[in-house]
Amino acid sequence: MKSERLSAFVDAVIAVVITIMVLDLHAPARPDFRALAEAAPTFLSYVLSFIYVAIYWTNHHHFFTLVKRVNGAVLWANLHLVFWLSLIPFATAWLGSHPASLAPTVVYGAVLLAAALAWWLMQVVIIRHQGADSALARAVGADVKGRITAAIYLTGIALAFVAPIAADACYVLVALLWLIPDRRVERAVMGSADPP
Repeated sequence: MKSERLSAFVDAVIAVVITIMVLDLHAPARPDFRALAEAAPTFLSYVLSFIYVAIYWTNHHHFFTLVKRVNGAVLWANLHLVFWLSLIPFATAWLGSHPASLAPTVVYGAVLLAAALAWWLMQVVIIRHQGADSALARAVGADVKGRITAAIYLTGIALAFVAPIAADACYVLVALLWLIPDRRVERAVMGSADPP
């Protein structure tokens, strides 16, 4: 099967995920700045989650520019990723409603970690399908950035038991680490682009 269909599906799911998150944002009940400040945790959790979803979307787009055909294993690995991405609105809403609380902070970090591990699994399945000499395999290499990401998530989850704000800082750090699309894959995409 061609990968365009898989990419279109992921585009649709991500659009729904973002829509669900934004629908959870409600205008303050009172028309004053204090009410707006009280809504800040919900808004900030939305912003962070929006950035995460955008990161996954941009990197997914780059990955599947290098992947022309997919098999059943790639489809299921991709669905596994989509499952964890679909839980981001739930974790976001809970974290935004209960800032600096243990359980929501741990669950938010666990969902992010699970999505990162699902991404890694999808990457492994794609490379196995395409071969170790594929453009994607060469671009990803040893995936040090992915390993650092998992370590920061685990650190954040552990820190949530001591200082949930420090855990949130870890989650922000990972978002900053990935804010610019994965340059390794982006270079491979540019190198494989068809000449005009």
